[in-house]
Amino acid sequence: MFIQTESTPNPATLKFLPGQTVLEMGTADFPSPDAADASPLATRLFAVDGVAGVFFGNDFVTVTKADNVEWDHIKPALLGAIMEHFQSGQPVMASGHEHASGHAAHDGEDGEIVGQIKELLDSRVRPAVAQDGGDITFHGFERGVVYLHMQGACAGCPSSTLTLKMGIENLLRHYIPEVTEVRPVA
Repeated sequence: MFIQTESTPNPATLKFLPGQTVLEMGTADFPSPDAADASPLATRLFAVDGVAGVFFGNDFVTVTKADNVEWDHIKPALLGAIMEHFQSGQPVMASGHEHASGHAAHDGEDGEIVGQIKELLDSRVRPAVAQDGGDITFHGFERGVVYLHMQGACAGCPSSTLTLKMGIENLLRHYIPEVTEVRPVA
């Protein structure tokens, strides 16, 4: 098994490509070891000293390291953990874990606008940020403001504000005149 690695725009996050499907559909975000119970692979990765976050996409795993740790020190252990997991035959996610689109549900009068926002995010934004090892999902829409949740390499990325304001906000405002601003949520 050969696992490729790619840097991301976030220097604290590295993207691992195991050459096989990680998740059939959706994404899974594990911002802390406590959240990793739903995944044998995430649990194994958090066992490596210095891992601060784990995120799964369709064909990749991104790992965020703690500030006081160097990639040269933990990358070999992470490669070993990913390889051991896929060779073990264990599932990536524990049984009973539901995959979601990642978008928050929205009830109310702006349903048509929210549908357009989600469609643009799914068709234009999410594939692009997945290339960088992250995901951006809809969190809410209120009085012209779109609230988005950033995950994986996007969370804490130095260029995430620029991506939100210059990229996503301009795209949404162009196609959906009711959108006036985009803001991140934690």
